[in-house]
Amino acid sequence: MNPSREVNSLTDFSRRRIDYRIPAEYDGKKVIAYLRGEAKLSSRLIRTLKHFEDGIMLNGIHTRTVDIIKEGDILSVTLPDSKNEIEPVEYKLDIVYEDEDLLIINKNALLPMHPTHNHQGDTLANAVIHHLISENKQPSFRAVGRLDKGTSGLVVCALNSYCAARLQGKIKKTYYAVTDGVYEGSGTIDKPIYRPDLLKTLRSVGENGDRAVTHWTALKNNKERTLLEIHLETGRTHQIRVHFASLGTPLTGDRMYGKASEEIPRQALHCGKIEFIHPVKCTLVAFECPLPDEMNNLL
Repeated sequence: MNPSREVNSLTDFSRRRIDYRIPAEYDGKKVIAYLRGEAKLSSRLIRTLKHFEDGIMLNGIHTRTVDIIKEGDILSVTLPDSKNEIEPVEYKLDIVYEDEDLLIINKNALLPMHPTHNHQGDTLANAVIHHLISENKQPSFRAVGRLDKGTSGLVVCALNSYCAARLQGKIKKTYYAVTDGVYEGSGTIDKPIYRPDLLKTLRSVGENGDRAVTHWTALKNNKERTLLEIHLETGRTHQIRVHFASLGTPLTGDRMYGKASEEIPRQALHCGKIEFIHPVKCTLVAFECPLPDEMNNLL
């Protein structure tokens, strides 16, 4: 079976249209079969699209989900508007990749992800909204996954709800960390993580927690610290930081789970590589950004 593939698209600066060419295996089937099957649209999104004249079109004409499609037909969906309540604030972003569906950013370590009572106007969300408005794109912030404040690296922002849904849990990430301790070879940490106090973000290892699995490989050490390559099997809050702290080797500079460092103003953790299937083009894409100097200098 050939994957659904975008053959043409347009942006009217408020709504995103995606066009699909119907492959032979869907000849004679209903529109709904393709939308739920190959295009992988949720039933909720399909119900929403029905309310728009141009929500679902077949060869440029409004169509019903029960209508029959033929090989070579162009089936189009025009995604609905999103509501934005985040204040746009200008901030220079390190943009790694951008198209009509995705925005990938190398996040500054000291930039929080979302506005909170402690951070208003100084977050990645504020900066992304400002950037999208400046590009005449629909302003919405849909980060697929998150990086803690103090963690640098690649963040994927989906520019519509369809792409956000298709990417959830589908992005393979490679992290790099520097620990205050010496490691060699490779290993796995399999320890449950829980939240001792619901009023605090602090996490801890404990038998009453959720299973958390971290795979690591030592890349180099200087007899005091180690640079590790890390892959997560699970995605618990603060997982890498909590796991290595539980072994008595917290990440260098991690004030919450270890101690502050005069050499780096934050935890030495960086998301350096990502890999996933593009949610519209259905091609494998990969991106990477180098280790920040402040982490390299630790070794």
